[in-house]
Amino acid sequence: MTDTSEALSIVVIGAGQAGLSVGYHLQRQGLRPGTDFLIVDAGPHAGGAWQHRWESLRFGDAHALADLPGMADAAVTFAGAPSTVPASEVVSSRYGAYEQHFGLRVRRPANVRSVERAAGGALRVNFDDGTAVMARVVIGATGTWRSPRQPTTPGTEVFRGRQLTTPEFTSPAEFADLRVGVVGGGASALGFVRELAPHAAHLTWFTRAPVRFLPVDSQPAKEFGRESVRLQDEAARAGRPLPSIVSTTGMPMTAHLRRMRDAGLLERTPMFTRLVTDGAVMADGTFTALDAVLWALGFEADLGPFEPLGMRARDGVAVEAGHVLAVPGVFLAGYGPQASTISANRGARVIARDALRFLDDGQWPPVPPTPVRASGSGGADD
Repeated sequence: MTDTSEALSIVVIGAGQAGLSVGYHLQRQGLRPGTDFLIVDAGPHAGGAWQHRWESLRFGDAHALADLPGMADAAVTFAGAPSTVPASEVVSSRYGAYEQHFGLRVRRPANVRSVERAAGGALRVNFDDGTAVMARVVIGATGTWRSPRQPTTPGTEVFRGRQLTTPEFTSPAEFADLRVGVVGGGASALGFVRELAPHAAHLTWFTRAPVRFLPVDSQPAKEFGRESVRLQDEAARAGRPLPSIVSTTGMPMTAHLRRMRDAGLLERTPMFTRLVTDGAVMADGTFTALDAVLWALGFEADLGPFEPLGMRARDGVAVEAGHVLAVPGVFLAGYGPQASTISANRGARVIARDALRFLDDGQWPPVPPTPVRASGSGGADD
């Protein structure tokens, strides 16, 4: 794929919303794609994690996806995107057009096995095919799709039915005439409930706590959204594992959810205490027969390639404004408070700026520029 002697200033790992946003801002800073910086992506096509979503998921069913910076200039936006086409196709085609328009020269498929510190302080990015590139800065934009949270409920090892996590879901038709349990209180779990209801013989939605539904444009929903970003940022700065988004925000009552409520599909069942061979045992000792369990427990940051540098999502990583405090030269784009599509775009601008500052002066953590105050302002009488 590449010569092991290749060396660049910056390598960006991942070409989803965060990675492409970083690439856009690096280019705006005057860096040349493929020469000064390189974006690599494990997927076979454009689209980030969206290219792997199941066929039945339509763009109109998913959360709104914000445009990448400069997307309108590429004559592709998500405004008015078809709601009847698979979400994977909508995002893949638009991200592909975006890459081509800006000449980002994403290298794929290129699966990063590990990132390690090399002699002299540079960073060595090792690929599965045995090749590597050297860089002074590595920006991880790996997202979460390949790191679904795994169940810890007792009995998973004895249950004889099918168990799968969100990325393993391919089609609701595979669950026809089965007794299915969906576990989780987030958007993915609710989407599975909606899709499986017409196919399953019986469907049970399990959550550990009641889900708080909020009017989409209500002030509480906006306040909970801001609180979620604050808590994510607080945990990232302190190096703690990131909290669940839904646990802090609640769930906006979208048109899809209103239809589910009216159809009686939002009746949750308290979480079972353990699985047995053919079902689940509830807290009161009663039994629920199950043929399959779909674990939609959310995701952790996919930091597997960074483990040689001591970075593990489950342990928490101290990150401030996108830079990893304890690992000079390493940034995480789309991590923690940058996880939403809007905040990822904003965070990418800061990361691009700070990556260049680090290349210029070698200071870590990067020091943000001092605001220039207008003459005559800010005095004691102001």
